[in-house]
Amino acid sequence: MKPEPKKILIITYYWPPAGGPGVQRWLKFVKYLPDFGIQPIVYIPENPTYPIVDENLVKEVSDKAIILKHKIFEPYQLASFLSKNKTKKISSGIIPNKKKQSFLDKTFLWIRGNLFIPDARVFWVKPSVAYLEKYIVENNIDAIVTSGPPHSLHLIGLELKQKLNLKWFADFRDPWTTIGYHKSLRLSSFAAKKHKTLEHQVLNTADTIIVTSKTTKTEFQAITNKPIAVITNGYDTEEVEKQTLDTKFSLAHIGSFLSERNPLILWESLVELIHEIPDFKSHLEIKLIGAVSQEVLETITQFGLNSYLNNLGYVSHAEAIAHQRKSQVLLLIEIDSEDTKSIIPGKLFEYMVSNRPIIAIGPNGSDFAEIIKETNTGVFFDYSEKMKLKSVILNFYNQFLEGKLQVNGIGLQRYSRKNLTKELVELIK
Repeated sequence: MKPEPKKILIITYYWPPAGGPGVQRWLKFVKYLPDFGIQPIVYIPENPTYPIVDENLVKEVSDKAIILKHKIFEPYQLASFLSKNKTKKISSGIIPNKKKQSFLDKTFLWIRGNLFIPDARVFWVKPSVAYLEKYIVENNIDAIVTSGPPHSLHLIGLELKQKLNLKWFADFRDPWTTIGYHKSLRLSSFAAKKHKTLEHQVLNTADTIIVTSKTTKTEFQAITNKPIAVITNGYDTEEVEKQTLDTKFSLAHIGSFLSERNPLILWESLVELIHEIPDFKSHLEIKLIGAVSQEVLETITQFGLNSYLNNLGYVSHAEAIAHQRKSQVLLLIEIDSEDTKSIIPGKLFEYMVSNRPIIAIGPNGSDFAEIIKETNTGVFFDYSEKMKLKSVILNFYNQFLEGKLQVNGIGLQRYSRKNLTKELVELIK
């Protein structure tokens, strides 16, 4: 007789039809967990305010998953009456440049940072605990997983752990108090202290912490003695038609292009190459796919690069994958800050299997620099390496002219979603 599958309750906010990177991690874990004898039960909000929607992702939800839904109240629903556009941007992490923030921007940020701790989904904690406590007891759940951000979901795990003493795994897709935008929230000293207290409680109560990078593990080890496992994001096997490469020398950035990610060294390098290399301007295309901050667009205009810009806006995940396969070069940009060294953008792994070279720019010592080097999938630059960046762009351009621009990745299999799910199963079994 086959043994009963182990039941794992996964508490997550982002779930199809949510689009963007936050949804991918647990959508893919849930897809493969049944292959390893685990029954995933996914608890999500019934009426969420998703800043990005991708209806196509609904088809990717495993038919073996049990989905539980419960109503959520979010202040964004009220705030959107004042300014729908600003609310949507702040809820998706696009925060205006400090110098350009209007009074309304500052007010929204102050309210978000000081009145809703740890975030605007905090009102879902109490009703969720009441609903799930009963469900867990009645259905013999073996363990729970909470995935943040939003880090309010870890508070659901915290209360359930205290009430039922069942196994709890706290999964951090991003850090908590050291994430880049945290400093932009205009926190009072009381609010900053409250965030730290809650972070400490969660990290010291969960049975195991799961993080996506080595740097986050090191940061958390200073706060807790609990076991911390690094399970990165990854790539899935995607059924995409074979793509014909762009005829232009296209540099594509896919995903949110935040104000602080504005890579001046890239724009400067492109302007210099336009002036120095005959025909470079006739081939160049800057392709932006996803939400782009106004500051980035203004900078592109200031550098005189507007005529090379193809700003496609948000596209479905399937279309984004197609663009990854047909663009000549893929851009990966992270904020130049000590706080962002731990960020490994989820799209990196999809980039890695696209067979297109990656140009990555980020802070010196970034965790993702190591992965790019190990897998031979591109070149990493810190923000001081403009001449090196310019030289590599020129080298890629020359290979493009010869029809020889490609990349040969190595050791990519360890980052497949199925292999990463196997790592997760070994942890939670």
